[in-house]
Amino acid sequence: MLSEPGEDRFRLQGSDAVNLIGYARVSTTDQALDLQLDALDKAGAFKVFVDKASGATQERPGWEECQSYLQPGNVLVVNDLSRLGRNAADLASIVASLAERQVGFRSLQEPYLDTSTSHGLMIFQIFSALAEYERNRLRERTMDGLRAAKARGRTGGRPTKMTPTKAATAHRMRSEKFTIKAIAETIDVSESTVVRELSKERKTLR
Repeated sequence: MLSEPGEDRFRLQGSDAVNLIGYARVSTTDQALDLQLDALDKAGAFKVFVDKASGATQERPGWEECQSYLQPGNVLVVNDLSRLGRNAADLASIVASLAERQVGFRSLQEPYLDTSTSHGLMIFQIFSALAEYERNRLRERTMDGLRAAKARGRTGGRPTKMTPTKAATAHRMRSEKFTIKAIAETIDVSESTVVRELSKERKTLR
């Protein structure tokens, strides 16, 4: 959603202002929304999209709307990195996706991460390398766990019930490019159960 229901936040201060698109996110109990909006407005954001998410849902309609709005030449600006990604790997993936669309990224609290500048782009490339290392380590730990389970001779059918914890793990692993089989073995459910769970997210995004 936009920062003000039914109206845009305009900053008529030249072409740079038009290119800056803001994004803010808070939980329902977070009181920092005004702080973020003020900072983005001061930075010259032409339009600001907002998500007020709770711990019970991972849906971000404001972010989906923001992604649809962004055009080549725009720069997405957030108040701090935690407003955009859940972790380093998630953030790196988002910013890389923006770069493919020729959209820059800037964080007000971490000014060294400004991909619209050559220095900031270099810093982000280092950041991305560290995120890739994090992803690889996650894969290694998961595969180590699978091998250890097999070595212990774990047998028996897998329970079909998908708990909220298992569902979150399934979505996280899928975002990290794990196969359906690997996910099913990790959380002890059938492959068809994993497929059904992952399909829920696709239906939600339609």
